Amino acid sequence: MSNWFKRNGIHLAVIAIFAVICFVYFSPALGGKVLFQSDVLAAQAMQKEIMDFKAQDGTAPLWTNSMFGGMPAYQIWAQYPKNVTTYIISFFKTVFPNPVDTVLLYLLGAYLLFCVLRVKPWLAAAGAFAFAFSTYNFVIIEAGHANQAMAIAFFAPILAAIILTLRGRYILGSSLMALFLAIEIRTNHVQMTYYLLISLLIFLGIELYHAIKEKKTTSFFKSIGFLAGATVLAIAVNAGTLWTTYEYGQESIRGKSNLTADKATQQTGVDREYAYHWSQGVGETITFLVPNAFGGSSSLQALDESSEVARTLINRGVPADQATGFAKQMSTYWGEKPGTSGPFYFGAITCFLFVLGLFIVKNRLKWWVLAATLLSMFLSFGKNLPFISDLFFDYFPLYNKFRAVESNLAVAGFLFPILAVLAVKEIVTEKFDQKKLQKQLLYSLYITGGILLVILIVPTLFFDFKPSSHQQFIQQLAQAIGGDQNFANSIANSLVQDRISMARGDAFRSLIFVLIGAGLLWALIKQKISSQIALIGLSVAVLVDMWGVDRRYLNNANFVDDSQIKQTFQAREVDELIRRDTSLDYRVLDLTIPTFTSSTASYFHKTIGGYHAAKLKRFQELIEHQFSNSINEDVLDMLNTKYIITADQSGQSQKIQNRATACGNAWFVQKVTFVKTNDEEMKAINSFDPKKEAFVNDEFKSLIDTQKAQFSPNDFIKLVNYRPDHLTYEYSAGHPEIAVFAEIWYDKGWNAYVDGEKIPHFRANYILRAAQLPAGNHKLEFKFEPASYYQGETISLIASILLIAGLAFAIYKESKKGKEVQIA
Repeated sequence: MSNWFKRNGIHLAVIAIFAVICFVYFSPALGGKVLFQSDVLAAQAMQKEIMDFKAQDGTAPLWTNSMFGGMPAYQIWAQYPKNVTTYIISFFKTVFPNPVDTVLLYLLGAYLLFCVLRVKPWLAAAGAFAFAFSTYNFVIIEAGHANQAMAIAFFAPILAAIILTLRGRYILGSSLMALFLAIEIRTNHVQMTYYLLISLLIFLGIELYHAIKEKKTTSFFKSIGFLAGATVLAIAVNAGTLWTTYEYGQESIRGKSNLTADKATQQTGVDREYAYHWSQGVGETITFLVPNAFGGSSSLQALDESSEVARTLINRGVPADQATGFAKQMSTYWGEKPGTSGPFYFGAITCFLFVLGLFIVKNRLKWWVLAATLLSMFLSFGKNLPFISDLFFDYFPLYNKFRAVESNLAVAGFLFPILAVLAVKEIVTEKFDQKKLQKQLLYSLYITGGILLVILIVPTLFFDFKPSSHQQFIQQLAQAIGGDQNFANSIANSLVQDRISMARGDAFRSLIFVLIGAGLLWALIKQKISSQIALIGLSVAVLVDMWGVDRRYLNNANFVDDSQIKQTFQAREVDELIRRDTSLDYRVLDLTIPTFTSSTASYFHKTIGGYHAAKLKRFQELIEHQFSNSINEDVLDMLNTKYIITADQSGQSQKIQNRATACGNAWFVQKVTFVKTNDEEMKAINSFDPKKEAFVNDEFKSLIDTQKAQFSPNDFIKLVNYRPDHLTYEYSAGHPEIAVFAEIWYDKGWNAYVDGEKIPHFRANYILRAAQLPAGNHKLEFKFEPASYYQGETISLIASILLIAGLAFAIYKESKKGKEVQIA
């Protein structure tokens, strides 16, 4: 054991340093404070009904009615208890406070990769700092994109496992690949996993080329076989997650439109404009090197009393405090994105070393890093480089399922440190012609330093620091200050000067760090300092560089007392009044918030609004056709919308509209009218009486015997027990009746039972469930029993056992060699 500690002491020391750094950065978490993350709070509102029922009986329902009338709960939160990776992720979240767990995984994963690349520990630490503290990785944590951050954390260990397998460590490499890929998939951010897959396909393509060139195809394809097996196992471990997500995806806004009338909707996947909405500006790539070149965050109050805007206002007689307040409201971000929480800053030293790596790295990984980086950049440009983006959007499988294409740059943020570290490794371990190496070092310095000097000295040479909407902004500003166009121009010009000052300040800052990095390497090449001192110096410099920028976007001010988080969802008087209604299941329309883009109402009510990035396609079409121009009261009735919340003109006071016309949970209809198409079905509900008539598509005609069905006003049906995924009704009918339910149609799991016997049910009124019920006094149950979830969980259990067995066997095989498991 003592020998083991001696051999691995340096690694343990580095890991301990990682942990200390994480706790220092997020020190408020040690004091019990909680990170305020807007998206996490939104998720809590979405999950409220699920968690309430889980607290009651220990089992989370698989369906929730808290948004869009109802949707599968596993698209919001699900435990997946038979998936072993659920417990691995839970372990980190239990042991480490948020977001220490995520950043520690960033660091550990990257450190593992660089150790596999046979990099010295302190250089591996520098690379881990460069990757983990890449500003985007911290910006998404601040925003609350927890799943996305966790998915990015496993980029590096997945690559490490692939490299081990390609080196011939088949069992160990493929076992680790299965483990890390299984966790990656379990994080449930398919978009990040997909982008990583694109880059790995390029990697394997390059490896195949070299295998053919070096006549090593046998070992290559053997490695591919092991990796393919590991991939299948990782997918099987997540069978429940992937199966349900795939199944739901076909019915969501990522799937094909149900309507044919609007040709613009005839596509599979998200709308192109929606997908490209957050496209990285081509010029904004300069933020890799100069974080504030485009003004930083669009929401951060970057200007103060010393800003040009404040001075301009003060010179016109505006009081200093008012001038400062006005300046703080100015957005310094001048890119074309609708908004941004921060730039993609990869680090000045990292960028410098990346350029150096292009000159000196001999490892073929260089060509993969370069190719994959360029592709991720091109794809991130979206609408700003449509030639390439459209090719992928139109022809590359599944690419059009994702939005916010700028997030492709998460891959570039992962790859930049790899080439940077390989460059330093070449200097430390390879023998170079010293004069040639010094020239290459100077060339790299001239390129990165030259760019920085241009921004520092003549910043307007390439940029004008104005968005395309600059003139519109001036007009709006003029209106706000009483129509003084000259004054508005002065303020706008001052804002431009402030943006230039910010860019210059960060250009100077980056130049200092580039000089520090170049100086350390120059001293190392000249043998003025040892390699260990140089590597430790680089580690510290990279960390200081990244730390300083990250603190702009994620710092102690983002932490609040837990009590403050709990106060986020404070019930208003109208919410309390509505919740006094003891009816088992009714819906609310809250018009005081962005109804279909906010999850706030879902915290308190079962609502027809809400927020989800992949709502059901049918419900989205209902929104567009029945609620966009005006609210269709008939549709509100059939959705059992019992209450509408409105606000007065000031927005300070809310009131409730009690809708007596709401149809209730279920009702018998007098008439069924068949329609031939979805378009006809949508048109039919434009104006109708949902209590009397139901419109049913011809595809369900065989499930209805209209000759037997008879309506009687004395018959009744009522909901007697409510659980989101198990609804129980009692009814009495003298003859077979057609019942319509104010529940969302989703045929991937809902089953209907009368006295325990399964009966068919069908879709009515475009979006609702309906069924023909037999005469008599009976109990009717609707149960959500998706085979994709339950059978997927069984597969997950079997695969999890195989995964654990595979890892145990890999460790045994490594130990049998007479040494501890070595990853390098």
